Amino acid sequence: MAVTVYIPTPFRRLTGNRIYVEGQGGTVAELLDNLGQVYPALKDMVYDQQQEIPAHINIYVNKQEINALQGKQTPLKEGDEVAVIPALAGGSTAFTPEQVVRYSRHIIMPQVGSTGQRKLMDAKVLIVGAGGLGSPAGLYLAMAGVGTIGFVDFDTVDLSNLQRQVLHHTKDVGRPKIESARDTIAAYNPDVKVIGHNEPLTSDNAMEIIPQYDIVLNGADNFATRYLVNDACYFAGKPLVDGSIFTFDGQLTVFIPGKGCYRCLYPAPPPPGLVPNCAEAGVLGVLPGVVGCIQAIEAIKLILDLGDSLNGRLLLFDALAMEFRQVKLRRDPDCPLCGDNPTVTELIDYEEFCGSPFAMAQHA
Repeated sequence: MAVTVYIPTPFRRLTGNRIYVEGQGGTVAELLDNLGQVYPALKDMVYDQQQEIPAHINIYVNKQEINALQGKQTPLKEGDEVAVIPALAGGSTAFTPEQVVRYSRHIIMPQVGSTGQRKLMDAKVLIVGAGGLGSPAGLYLAMAGVGTIGFVDFDTVDLSNLQRQVLHHTKDVGRPKIESARDTIAAYNPDVKVIGHNEPLTSDNAMEIIPQYDIVLNGADNFATRYLVNDACYFAGKPLVDGSIFTFDGQLTVFIPGKGCYRCLYPAPPPPGLVPNCAEAGVLGVLPGVVGCIQAIEAIKLILDLGDSLNGRLLLFDALAMEFRQVKLRRDPDCPLCGDNPTVTELIDYEEFCGSPFAMAQHA
């Protein structure tokens, strides 16, 4: 039988902006199942993972709450009006009305839904460097609703950064990048918790910082930090989304502990001075935007367990040719870190290993 269902403002984007929709069912449970078939994203909002109505959702039949009637088995008759009313705020499993609207384009996607959005909100991602790569990656992770984002950076904003580092603005010149990043992200999404590690990442603190997070994004532009982050992620069992840029070219991959690492790709760094960093060779300003955004995509896929990550593949981007290509990567059984007989069993002196000092302050 046909029943009229009132949709409150926070949920209307899930029903094509309709205030009322028509549903079919002889009981509230049947009605909700019918609505879920027509509006899958709405079903994710009114049912939890156990297919029960969560505590922050109230269902009314002709203005009476169903728990005062027969719950989900409350019978319905032709012409009844049912209202689905969410709480205005809730705990870790509830969305506020503002969050429902903010993340509506995710929630209506079957691949994400409310369950996936909660995963994003519960996730913790560390970004090494609030510079060229960390800026777009951090912004898009924040706008996607990643609940906690950490930045490791001890540099201050320089006017030359503003050609590409979109986390920072002219008024921020001279400020610590951590503070500028926190303010910019808060302006986009005040729900996101930004943790600033205003210090260089070293062998002494890496194993204190990295284990606090679920995923690490590397945006450093020097080999000492790159090998340090790789090794620390392996020891901490954390996925690493690695990106690098140089003039017009970018490289990206994902390292999953036990399935290859940066040392499998590059067992040893090049001689000091052979490969200049961005401060020495320059970089096209928009290039880190492309690479950083792909890093954010890979992190979100890992959080949601969607699609195929770049693990086992190296993505190469040539901006001048406007060409993407991939090459296969494999775990090296002779890798000194993740191989069958590892010789690197703890963090080392990376400055000595790479033959050059840390330059984390530049961050692409």
